[in-house]
Amino acid sequence: MDDDGRYRDGRSDFIRGAKDIAKVAKKQVGKKVGRGVDKMADEYVKRSYKRFEEEDDDDDYTGVPSNDGGYYRNDSRANDDEGHSDSTEGHDEDDEIYEGEYQGIPRGDSGKTGGMDGMAVAEAQQFRDLSAFEGEVRKDREELAQQYETILQECGHGKFQWTLYFVLGLALMADGVEIFVVGFVLPSAEKDMCLSEPNKGMLGLIVYLGMMVGAFVWGGLADRIGRRQTLLISLSINSVFAFFSSFVQGYSSFLFCRLASGVGIGGSIPIVFSYYSEFLAQEKRGEHLSWLCMFWMIGGIYASAMAWAIIPHYGWSFQMGSAYQFHSWRVFVLVCAFPSVAAISALSTMPESPRFYLENGKHDEAWMILKQVHDTNMRAKGYPERVFSVTTIKTVKQIDELVNMSDSAAWHEKWRLKLSSLFHQVWNNFQTIFSPEYRRTTYMMMAVWFSMSFSYYGLTVWFPDMIKYLQKQEYASRTKVFVKEKVEHVTFNFTLENQVHRQGQYFNDKFMNVKMRSMVFEDSLFEECYFEDITSSNTFFKNCTFIATLFYNTDLFKYRLINCKLINSTFLHNKEGCLLSDVSDENNAYMVYFVSFLGTLAVLPGNIVSALLMDKIGRLRMLAGSSVISCVSCFFLSFGNSESAMIALLCLFGGISIASWNSLDVLTVELYPSHKRTTAFGFLNALCKLAAVLGISIFTSFVGITKAVPILFASGALAAGSFLALKLPETRGQVLQ
Repeated sequence: MDDDGRYRDGRSDFIRGAKDIAKVAKKQVGKKVGRGVDKMADEYVKRSYKRFEEEDDDDDYTGVPSNDGGYYRNDSRANDDEGHSDSTEGHDEDDEIYEGEYQGIPRGDSGKTGGMDGMAVAEAQQFRDLSAFEGEVRKDREELAQQYETILQECGHGKFQWTLYFVLGLALMADGVEIFVVGFVLPSAEKDMCLSEPNKGMLGLIVYLGMMVGAFVWGGLADRIGRRQTLLISLSINSVFAFFSSFVQGYSSFLFCRLASGVGIGGSIPIVFSYYSEFLAQEKRGEHLSWLCMFWMIGGIYASAMAWAIIPHYGWSFQMGSAYQFHSWRVFVLVCAFPSVAAISALSTMPESPRFYLENGKHDEAWMILKQVHDTNMRAKGYPERVFSVTTIKTVKQIDELVNMSDSAAWHEKWRLKLSSLFHQVWNNFQTIFSPEYRRTTYMMMAVWFSMSFSYYGLTVWFPDMIKYLQKQEYASRTKVFVKEKVEHVTFNFTLENQVHRQGQYFNDKFMNVKMRSMVFEDSLFEECYFEDITSSNTFFKNCTFIATLFYNTDLFKYRLINCKLINSTFLHNKEGCLLSDVSDENNAYMVYFVSFLGTLAVLPGNIVSALLMDKIGRLRMLAGSSVISCVSCFFLSFGNSESAMIALLCLFGGISIASWNSLDVLTVELYPSHKRTTAFGFLNALCKLAAVLGISIFTSFVGITKAVPILFASGALAAGSFLALKLPETRGQVLQ
C-alpha cells in the first residue's frame, strides 16, 4: 500500500508538471503565432495597387476602403480575425501579450539587466522602429504616386481642370498686378506724400520684401494645412491691405499696407502651380502649367491698362480740406485689388487637392474629390453613364503628433501650443529639402532661380529707368536760357516751363495763378513783387534776393529757395502738404504705362511656344535654350541709344526669357514630392525675390553712368543659370512624386 501510494503521488506530480510545461508551451506558441499572423497581415497590407492589377484573378482583389488607407480582400480581415482567435483560444487575461512587448518595449518590472541597459535597449528599438516606419512611408508614397497617376488618367482632362485653370489664373493674375502697382503710382504718390529719394526707393522694394516673406511662410503652411485653405488666407490678406492702402494718407502707413499686401500675395505662385499640378496627368502637366503662366502676363496688361485709363485723370479725385486727399492714383490702387477678390470668390467653390489629403491619410475626402473630377469631366464629354471605378486609394501612414493640452488651459494657451506645434512641423519639413536625398537638387535649383531672377528683374526695371533717362536728356536739350533780362510792371498768369533765368531783375511784377514746371532762377532780384496761387514742380530759386515781396497761397517752400535773401518779405497761407505733379507729366506717364504694356504683351509668343513644346523637347532643353538666347540678346543692349530702340530690346528680352520661367516653374513642381512641394517652391520663390531686390538695386545704380556693367552682370548670370540647368534631372514623362 505504501508503495502504491508513493506511486500514485509520483504519478500525480508528473502529470501536474507535464500540464505546467504544456501550459507554458501553449502560451509561447500563442505568442509566436500571433506575431507571425500580425507580420503576415502587415506584409499583405503593403502590397501595391499596381501588383493587384497584374494578378490574373481579379475577383480575389475586390477591395474595400480601410481607415488606414490600405486595401485588402473582402474576406481577408475575417480570416485574419479567425487566425488570431485560434492562436489565442483559451488564453487568460494573464496570458495576453503585454501591449508594448510587440514593439520591443520591456515591462516596467522586467528590467533584470539594469535600468541603464533597459533604457538603451528601448532607445535602440525605438530608432529601429522609426527607421522601419520611414521605410514604410517611403514605400507608401511610391505606390501612391503610381496609383494616383492611374486615377488621373481615368478621370481625364476636361471641364474640371479648365474651371480650376481660370480660378487659379485669377490668383496668378493678382500676383502679376502686385508687381506693377507701386511702380505705376510712384510718380504721383511721391508728390502726394512728399517722398524723398530714399523713401521712394524703399517703397519700390518693399513689395518684393513682402513677397519674399510671404512665399516662404505660405509655401510651408500649404504642405501642412492644405493648398486651398492657405491660398484663401493669403489672398484675403492681400485684398484687405490693398484696400486699406488706397485710403491711408501717411507714408509709413502706406508702406506698411503695401508690405502686408506683398506678404499676402507672396503665396500665390508657389501654391497655384503646386495645386494645379496635382490635378494634371503627366502628359498634360507641362503644357497646361505653361498655359497657366499666361495669367501673370494678363495681370501685367491689366495693371498697365488701368493705370493708363485712371491715373492721368486727375479729375477723378476729391479732398476734405488739406488733410485728406483721394486722388486718381488711389482709385487705381483700389481697382488693382479686384483680381484678388475675384480669385477668393471663385476659389471658395473649388475643392482641396486630393493628393494633399492622401498624403495626410484622409482617404474618403480624397476619393470624393477625385470622383467629382471624374464625373464632371465625363458629363461634359457626353458620357454621364461612366462610373468612377476606383474603390480604394493608397494613403500614407501618419505619425500621431499629439499636443499635451489640458481641458482647463486658457484659449490663448491652446492657440499658442497649436501654433508652436505647427511652426515646428513647418520648420522640420523645410529642413528636409536639405536632406542628403534632395541637397544637391536644392542647391542647383537655388543657383538657377537666383541667376534668372537677378538678371530678369534687374533688366526689366533698368529698361524703364533708361528710357526715363533718355527722356530727361531730350527734355533738357530743349531748355531755354534767359540772361540779364529786366521785367517791370508785368503780370504773369500763364505757365512757365523748362526755362533758366540768370541775373534777371523783376520790379513790381505779379505772378498770379501760375504753374511753374522745371523753372530755375539764378542770381536774380525780385523787388516789390507779388506771388499768388503758385503751383510748382522741379522749380528752384538759387542765390536770389527778395525785397518787399509777398507770397500768398504758394508752394514755394524754403527748400525751393536755395541761398536766397529775404528782406521785408512775407509768406501768407502757404499750401499745406504735397500736390500732384501737374499736367506736364502726362506724356511721361503715358509713356511709362505704354512701355510696360508692350513689354508685358511681348511675352505672349514666348508663352505660346513654351506651352506647345514643353512636353515635346523637355523642361531642361527649354530652360537652358531660352537662357542662352536671352544671354545673347543682352549684348544688343549696347545699341539702345533711343527710346524706340530700348522699347524694342525690352520686348525682345521679355519674349525670350518667359520660356525659361515657364520651364523653371514646371521643373520645380516636378522635382519635389507632394509633402514638401510648396515648401520647396516657396523657399525658392523667396530666394527669387531676394535676388530681384539685389538686381534692381545694382542695375539701377548704373543708369546714366554705363551700360557695360548691367550687360555683363545680366549675361553672366544667364550663362551660369543655363549651364547649371543642364545638370538638373529631366522630369518629362515622370509621375508626380
